[in-house]
Amino acid sequence: MSRPRIVIVGAGFAGYRAARVLSRLTRHKADITLLNPTDYFLYLPLLPQVAAGILEPRRVTVSLTGTLPDVRLVLGEADAVDLDGHTVRYTGPEGDGGTLPFDRLILAAGSVNKLLPIPGVAEHAHGFRGLPEALYLRDHVTRQMELAASADDPASCAERCTFVVVGAGYTGTEVAAQGKLFTDSQVRRRPLRAGMRPRWLLLDIAERVLPELDENLSRTADRVLRQRGVEVRMGTSVKEATHRGVLLTDGEFVDTRTLVWCVGVRPDPLAESLELPLEKGRLLVDPHLQVPGRPGLFAAGDAAAVPDLEKPGAYTPMTAQHAWRQGKAVAHNVAASLGLGERRAYRHRDLGFVVDLGGVKAAANPLGIPLSGVAAGAVTRGYHLAAMPGNRVRVAADWLLDAVLPRQAVQLGLVRSWSVPLDTASPELARVPGGPERARAGNPGPAGGSRAGEGAEPADAIRDPDAAKHAEPPGPVREPDLIQDADAAKHAEPPGPVREPDLIQDADAAKHAEPPGPVKQPDLIQASERTPSAASSDAPAVHKHRPRDPSTLAPPEPGSPASSEGDS
Repeated sequence: MSRPRIVIVGAGFAGYRAARVLSRLTRHKADITLLNPTDYFLYLPLLPQVAAGILEPRRVTVSLTGTLPDVRLVLGEADAVDLDGHTVRYTGPEGDGGTLPFDRLILAAGSVNKLLPIPGVAEHAHGFRGLPEALYLRDHVTRQMELAASADDPASCAERCTFVVVGAGYTGTEVAAQGKLFTDSQVRRRPLRAGMRPRWLLLDIAERVLPELDENLSRTADRVLRQRGVEVRMGTSVKEATHRGVLLTDGEFVDTRTLVWCVGVRPDPLAESLELPLEKGRLLVDPHLQVPGRPGLFAAGDAAAVPDLEKPGAYTPMTAQHAWRQGKAVAHNVAASLGLGERRAYRHRDLGFVVDLGGVKAAANPLGIPLSGVAAGAVTRGYHLAAMPGNRVRVAADWLLDAVLPRQAVQLGLVRSWSVPLDTASPELARVPGGPERARAGNPGPAGGSRAGEGAEPADAIRDPDAAKHAEPPGPVREPDLIQDADAAKHAEPPGPVREPDLIQDADAAKHAEPPGPVKQPDLIQASERTPSAASSDAPAVHKHRPRDPSTLAPPEPGSPASSEGDS
């Protein structure tokens, strides 16, 4: 008799924990497959420290193959689920597709950036949900500070060293707190024009910072931010975004080149594509994390609306803390469905929260005891070290080095602006020229057309008409974002046709290649040809993604959580 097949979609907090626990519970009595776009688990709470240059990127990633030896890893993104045929269709990183049969399916696809119908935001803002976005922000902030220091025009200097963060939840608060320390450290080594300092603004329509947490934590975070020099503006958000600044809802126009979008997350569109009962985009499940009426379908993390047994009538929030524990619970319940152990209902009472504000500053309430200052900082870092499934020694070493050595601020140029658009269903992946084109649901472009990087002009790579006349199309990697305004664009090289040798990597094949010439039209559609068509006549009936218009997403109500730290 063949072993049962378990497929887990997503390796965020819920999916990774489920795979790890299931591997131990089944003991080779089941085939476990983990489908994920990357080969690592990302520890999201420490991502702001990557953007601030404290931690190296690999410190917050944990190898899936290295820590899940009995789990088969398949690199790719789920496109559709055939619940009746018990298969998951996916697209691989190079555009090739495939299907995974299953007897039990755990949907832990996580969440993506939340979009609001605000003009210019999709084109000029960047989110903070994946490692590519953190790497881009670190390079971008460093570049703006270097350009500000060398600028002759005071207005240009002020514009470049002004940074706007929208969303005062977990992510936005930590990004603003860590970012202010990062830019201040650069100014100490290379001062700006006389009287100028880096300016950070934290905006939210809520009445206070961290509105989803206890008021003591909120007051502590607010006090630390203001003492550090961050302009905290509650009851204020962005009305319109442009290349040269943002118009606030209070009527003020702020000149800036940096807009960080941290207004929260929404469930991955894959959950909606199943056409099953939802709760605000999350798949409704019972207390055992099983979808009613579908014995083989389970869900956990940000993709699942799990009843909160501690608060009858409510659902657990989209936080990493819940996702991590739901991953363990769903693993036990899937194993029980196979005759291994007993089912257990998910029940968890929060033991406290921690918010790292940079340096020795933090806000924490372990076991309901409010802490601030050095004590809160020690508890916060101790919690992260205990919660991380790997890299503890490396993370602690980076913290120690940051405490005794000056922070390095250099541009690595690994991620360009257009490769991390805000309106993406895959924040964990950076766009690449010639990469596979995919149409994940729920992420149409700014005008309802193609998403940036998928048949449209790269978002943010060319932001004004004058620069657009001389900028090159995406091609071989160039210096990122060096052509952002009209003055720089005047010196850019004129665009030229893409050469055939770029497509030929083998020396023997190159000998027989045709002379360089314009790319032929068929070459432009190779990616789409490699992607299986969901509408093919011989394909089984599947639940497919359907586009959603960002304009249908209502802005959050005042006082609602501005951000969450859900699973990726």
